[in-house]
Amino acid sequence: MILEAVQLHIKTGQSGAFEIAFNEALPLVQSISGYISHELQRCIEQQDVYLLLIRWETLQDHTEGFRLSPQYQQWKKLLHHFYDPFPEVLHYERLDADAGT
Repeated sequence: MILEAVQLHIKTGQSGAFEIAFNEALPLVQSISGYISHELQRCIEQQDVYLLLIRWETLQDHTEGFRLSPQYQQWKKLLHHFYDPFPEVLHYERLDADAGT
């Protein structure tokens, strides 16, 4: 399992509209093979900041399956204009508890 983690800085005053658009865009990512689950968290300390976590079966499910899909083009139209600055997307893999021994 791969965890995609993205800190989203939303343009000032646009958080409500972003949340509505995110809910509209969500089925697009959920329809992609390899999608497992997601979380969208709103920051308590900083207004207009969110953390998006998406779990994928493989890295390629996100980087190729989603990003090269027609659904991604719709996702971009719905969401990318809210970001300032444009976010860095990072991917993580879980370490087993005894991996360092």
